Amino acid sequence: MVVRSGGRQIPVVVLAGFLGSGKTTLLNHLLHRSGGSRIGAVVNDFGAIEIDAMAVAGALGDSTVSLGNGCLCCAVDSSELDVYLERLARPEARIDVVVIEASGLAEPQELVRMVLASEHPGIVYGGLVEVVDAAEFEDTRARHPEIDRHLALADLVVVNKVDRAPDAGRVLGLVRSLVDRAAVVPATHGRVDPEFLFDCRPAEERVGQLSFDDLHRDDHAGHMGHLHSGYDSVSFASGRPLDPRRLIRFLDSRPEGLYRIKGYVDFGPYDAGNRYAVHAVGRFLRFYPEPWPAGAERLTQLVLIGTGLDTAALGAELEACVSDGAPHADEQGMWGVLRYVQGAAEDPAA
Repeated sequence: MVVRSGGRQIPVVVLAGFLGSGKTTLLNHLLHRSGGSRIGAVVNDFGAIEIDAMAVAGALGDSTVSLGNGCLCCAVDSSELDVYLERLARPEARIDVVVIEASGLAEPQELVRMVLASEHPGIVYGGLVEVVDAAEFEDTRARHPEIDRHLALADLVVVNKVDRAPDAGRVLGLVRSLVDRAAVVPATHGRVDPEFLFDCRPAEERVGQLSFDDLHRDDHAGHMGHLHSGYDSVSFASGRPLDPRRLIRFLDSRPEGLYRIKGYVDFGPYDAGNRYAVHAVGRFLRFYPEPWPAGAERLTQLVLIGTGLDTAALGAELEACVSDGAPHADEQGMWGVLRYVQGAAEDPAA
């Protein structure tokens, strides 16, 4: 749900983690659970034989860019990365999201900087996902103390292989103590709901935009065993505009366990010409202004996904963000929102 002139920008998600954490397994899971979405991948093996690329290529075909025999953050610069992203962002490829699977030796902060420095108009940074092995986490941390810094930078942390950890709860608690408001999601075999990372198209919809109604399709037969069954979901809609200051206060203090926020916001007189697509994963937050579709009803429509959520309290907090109905907007009211608009946002890797 991101916008570019003449079309949609493609989010680029950086998938990082130390050797053996399960990045390729997670990527393959996303490929097989993405519904109608097309995922492009930049796969970076450190070595002359591109094992990870071979493991992924069967599912992606020509939607894979493989970079072997070198660490991506050392082997190319942002302009060279743009060349690879251009292959995936061309309109005829119909890619919905790009995942950069980093080498286990890559430096996530540098990869994030490279994506943020991209001059390609068709892509936008979509967040950093750090994968850790629950069974080996403490040993990995002892060998690689820099993992604390990686976790502090992440927007989503997947604690993988919790089924193999003798005390998974303690590991999850330790990881949560090391993150900076990132969502921390337990997983086995890399099985994480793709909608934690990006908006999935319905399986039968290969072209066109994802509609809000698609997010709420009540198809019980199609969702048997769906990964969302273990999570809470809150839907919010308002025919009255939201106050930008109140919404930013809510978003800046969103509770632990709230992994994902997506939808559209109407700010009324603060920007009468645009609605604002919102995308949040863990601590990562972006707004994307786009013109209101002709004849569209002016509504705020949001979906919040997480675990252990007080759904009633979240609904009440969102209701409190509704504007009092002042006919005019003060010129400073949108400053908080604009901090999270592409081009005006702070560098999350700083």
